[in-house]
Amino acid sequence: MRPSFFVVVGVLAAAVTFGAYRTAARQGQSQSANGYQAHMTVSVEARHGMEAPVINKEDVIVDEGKEHDKVVSWVPAQGANAGMEFLILVDDSSSTSLGSQIEDLRAFINSQPPTTLIGVGYMQNGTVQMIQNFTQDRTSAAKSLRLPLGAGAGVQASPYFSLSDIAKRWQPNPARPRREVLMLTSGVDAYYGGGPIDPYVDQAVADAQRAGITVYSIYVPGTGHARHSFYLNNWGQNYLSELSEMTGGESYWEGFGPAVDFTPYLDELSHQLQHQYLLTFTPKPEKKAGFQRVRLSTETSGVELIAPKSVFVPATPD
Repeated sequence: MRPSFFVVVGVLAAAVTFGAYRTAARQGQSQSANGYQAHMTVSVEARHGMEAPVINKEDVIVDEGKEHDKVVSWVPAQGANAGMEFLILVDDSSSTSLGSQIEDLRAFINSQPPTTLIGVGYMQNGTVQMIQNFTQDRTSAAKSLRLPLGAGAGVQASPYFSLSDIAKRWQPNPARPRREVLMLTSGVDAYYGGGPIDPYVDQAVADAQRAGITVYSIYVPGTGHARHSFYLNNWGQNYLSELSEMTGGESYWEGFGPAVDFTPYLDELSHQLQHQYLLTFTPKPEKKAGFQRVRLSTETSGVELIAPKSVFVPATPD
C-alpha cells in the first residue's frame, strides 16, 4: 500500500497541495533531447460490436492542426510500464438509492487486475475525503464503500470543485502512469446551476487534462430540489458527458432516475480499461504554455481511438 498523501492540516495543507499540484501538472509531460513529450491514455473502441484488434505504434496518427506529431511510444495496458491507479469518487449528496448498486461496484473492484491500485473517495463541499488510499487490497477497497450521506448533511457543492481538488493533489506514480476516475454523481452544479458554459466544468476539464486523468461517470440522482428539477439534471448530464468526452472517458445514464443495475456500465468500463494504451508523443513546441487541441486516428479499419481532446504543452525554453 502506498503511504497516505491526503492528510494535511492548516498551512501545511496549502504547502503540500501547491507542491503536489506542481508535480501533478507535470504528470503528462517529460523532457527529452527532442523537446517535451506528452503522455495520454487512449482507449481502442471497435465499431459494430467487434472485438478491438491490436493496434501497433506505426498505426497511430497524432495531429495538431495540419501537422503530424511524432509518436514516441505506444504501450498496451497489459504492458509492464502501463499500470493504473483507479479512483472511485462518490458524491456524498447523492440519493441513498445508490445503496442498491454498491454490490455492483464491489464486484467491479474485485474484477480489476492485481496490477491496478484502487482508491475510494467521497465528494464533500468541493473537496474529496479519501476513505481508502490507493491499494492492491481488493477486500479493503470494496469494504470502504458506504451509503452517501444524502440530503441535510451539508455536503452539497459542485462535483467539479471536487474533481479539480483531487487532480491537484494526486501524486504521480511512475510505476502506474495511467490515472483514471469513475465519478458517481448527478453532475448538478449547486454553485453554477445550468447553462451552456459552466466555468467550473471547464476548469475541471483543464485540471484533469493537465494531470493526465481520464474521467468516467455514472449518473446518480441527487437529493433535495435538484432531484426533481428537469432543468438542473439535464444540464448535469450534459456536463458529465462533456467532462468525460474531453478527457477520453465515457458517461453513462438511463433517464433521470436511478439505474436499476450498474453491471452493464461497469462491464463496458472494464472492457475499455482492458483495451487501452499509454501514448507518448512529441507535441509542437510553443512559446507560451497552454492547451493544444490534438486529434488521434488510425489507418486500422473498424476502430476508433478515444482520447483527451487537448494536451497541455509547456513553454519552450529559450
